[in-house]
This record gives sequence, structure tokens and C-alpha cells, in this order.
Amino acid sequence: MGKQLPGITGKLRQFIENQKLFFVGTATADSRVNISPKGMDSLRVLNANRVVWLNVTGSGNETSAHVQEDPRMTIMFASFEGSPMILRLYGNAREIHEGDPDWKEAIALFGPLPGARQIFDLAVDLVQTSCGMAVPFYEYAGDREQLNAWAVRKGAAGLKTYREEKNRISLDGRPIRVPGSDS
Repeated sequence: MGKQLPGITGKLRQFIENQKLFFVGTATADSRVNISPKGMDSLRVLNANRVVWLNVTGSGNETSAHVQEDPRMTIMFASFEGSPMILRLYGNAREIHEGDPDWKEAIALFGPLPGARQIFDLAVDLVQTSCGMAVPFYEYAGDREQLNAWAVRKGAAGLKTYREEKNRISLDGRPIRVPGSDS
């Protein structure tokens, strides 16, 4: 059944690298809990205790708001094919934005992705597996391209304006620092 480990094993790394979908959970001490699905080949395992994932511009930026106040983050994977398993990575995250000293090194880990907004760098302090026997089977049919197409249509200036208008306040009214903006 379930196990708790101090880091990501080789077998778990392979499991992670085969996943098409993962979920990110964050919260502050008194905010709503945010759980966000992610895909688009946007996560890299750097070592047994560190993963990074590229976040793209979307309708909100709750993860950023939470991490700016409280760095706790959980990333969850679930097996939708093959042997059942749920895998959670617990730790503390930091944001890397364009213009930060380590942006170029971090962004080089990913292929070009329109709308790239920030990279989250998670220091993993606990890995937990659980059975996942109640998770149904699903077949991967492909990536959705709508978000990429939207970001390309917006262009760099349009994305900056969108982020300033839509990604500055969390659901709980917390300000979100948007690098490159005037405030």
C-alpha cells in the first residue's frame, strides 16, 4: 500500500516522467485551498528532492499568490493506466520569473511554450505513494492546443496586459506581485 520516502526514487521518477497530467495544491494559512491541473510537458525532475514546473498564463494566478505568502506546495500524480498509484510530492516552492538570475537556466529545461509566466521550483521534503485503486482508467487522447493558440494570438504585449489585468489579485483579495509591472 502507501509509503513515505525522503525523496523521489528512480522508479518514481520514471512514473512522473510518463504522466501527462499533474495537480498542484497550495494555500495560505487562511485562504481557500487551490488545486490546479497541469499538463503540456511542463514538469522536470531535477533530482530526488527537486522538481521544477513551468506555469503558463491563465485566468488566475492563485499558486503564485499563495507561494508569495506561504511556500508550501503539494504536487499530485495519479495513474490512469497500468498499475494503480497516487504519488504526492510535498515541499516548499519558490517562483522564478523572467529577469531573475536563474531564469535562463530554468527555462532552458523546457521547450518553447507560449505564455510562459513563471517557473515553480519545489524543494521536495516528503514523497508519499498510496494505492490509487479507486482511480478509474482513462486513455490519453492528446494535448489541447487552445491555450497555446490563445497566447500566440495575444503576443508578448497582450500577455503582459492580460496578466496585469487578470493575474494581480487572488480569489481571496491577496495582491500578486507581477514582475515587470509598474506596481
